[in-house]
This record gives sequence, structure tokens and C-alpha cells, in this order.
Amino acid sequence: MPELEILIGGRAFEVACQEGEEHYLQSAAEMLNVEAQTLIAQTGRIPEARMLLMSGLMLADRTAGVEDRLKIMEDEADAFRAEIDRLTSALKRAEARTAERVEVPVVPAEVTEQLAQLADKAEKLAAEVETKAG
Repeated sequence: MPELEILIGGRAFEVACQEGEEHYLQSAAEMLNVEAQTLIAQTGRIPEARMLLMSGLMLADRTAGVEDRLKIMEDEADAFRAEIDRLTSALKRAEARTAERVEVPVVPAEVTEQLAQLADKAEKLAAEVETKAG
């Protein structure tokens, strides 16, 4: 089990941790040290036990504030997810309604042929009119 020396409030402490957890211990110790340094800057030198207690309480207070903000953000995220689900459902319903209304007219082949014949006759008549007019 690795042992590390950490500094909190200018005082060294030997602590042990699980293998591979050294980084987490160092990180936690640094957070506690920041609080201890703030406390020492405000009050001057104080007994070790009181420094650790007050620093721990300050850190716990900060953590509680972060947890409160996290809860608010999780609630907002849940509300956003619900709104996304509602909008997705509405979109799917709208797409289903639109898909039901789409009609593709099919022009029978004989009508197409008759239209082609009429177009030919109209072109011949237009040509005759141009010839007589010109």
C-alpha cells in the first residue's frame, strides 16, 4: 500500500492509499490545502486539529453547494429530455399525418396519347396560321 506525504496548511502528513489511487489522494489533499491556506490567511496560525476540522467543513460546504447546483442541472436536463421526447413524438405524428395525405396521381397512358395528338394538331394549326398571316 503506497504511502504519500501530503501538505495541508503548511504541515506534512503521511497517509496511505490503495495502489493506483495516489493521484486522487493528491488531488483531495490539494483541495483541503487550499481551504486550510484560506483559513490560515484569515486567522493566522491555529491548532492542527482545528485547522483540519475547519478546512474539512469549508470543503464540505463547497461540495454541498456543488451538489445543489448539480441537482438543479440534472432536473433541468430531465426537463429538456422530456421536451425533446414530446417534440419528437409530435414530429412523428405530424409526419404520419403528412404521409397519409400524400397522393400521387397516375395519368393513364391513353390520356397521355390523346394529349400528344392534341398538341400535334395545335402545332399544325399554329403553323398554318403563321403561313397565312405571313
